[in-house]
Amino acid sequence: MIRIGMLTSGGDCQALNAAMRGVAKTLYNSNEEVEIYGFLNGYQGLIHGRFRLLTYDDFSGILTKGGTFLGSSRTPFKMIQVIEEDGIDKVAAMKQTYYKLQLDCLVVLGGNGTHKTANLLSEEGLNVVTLPKTIDNDLWGTDMTFGFQSAVDIATDCIDMIHTTAASHGRIFIVEIMGHKVGWLPLNAGMAGGADIILIPEIPYDLDKIAEKIKERHDRGASFTILAVAEGAISKKDPTRSPRS
Repeated sequence: MIRIGMLTSGGDCQALNAAMRGVAKTLYNSNEEVEIYGFLNGYQGLIHGRFRLLTYDDFSGILTKGGTFLGSSRTPFKMIQVIEEDGIDKVAAMKQTYYKLQLDCLVVLGGNGTHKTANLLSEEGLNVVTLPKTIDNDLWGTDMTFGFQSAVDIATDCIDMIHTTAASHGRIFIVEIMGHKVGWLPLNAGMAGGADIILIPEIPYDLDKIAEKIKERHDRGASFTILAVAEGAISKKDPTRSPRS
């Protein structure tokens, strides 16, 4: 008998259900008898022992559904070793749940913070397998995280559809795109969608150069300009902010 625990943590993104389905189908099609326990709402489920034994049917019909059928929550890594006011030691509680269910492995789907906690659990002796989930594509060790390309497609469509309105009204449009510390998403969507200016966290922008670019386009006869701006884009003149803070 193989016993597997599974959870999704952090913000939701595309392909969470599809990725879990892929793991489950592979296990069910193996020659081993398998039990899969789904922890509800991320690490909170593992901490508080909230789970349910999943069946083959739980993974049917979810391939194209968004979100995560297990639910998710944010459990910041910086707080994971802090004892709660109610006395709960989160790391000890997660280990207790793992051993109580006699799990052979914990499968965790998440981004940076989720992986930090997963690594901590691994260092504590748990057998952990992680899947890199984030639309920001900012996890070390993989060329592309699932959820990234779908997010690029949606952001690209938004930029593309703004062109006609921008041209009709002769305005400057700023499209803010997720990307707190890295600019993969706005960079790819900006290029694919035909944005005229792209601002990413890795390269602090100069307002004067942006103005020059807009004026240059105007002098060439362009009546509009579209900017794809990462949420974490910073100005060279703003010494209080850092893309790595």
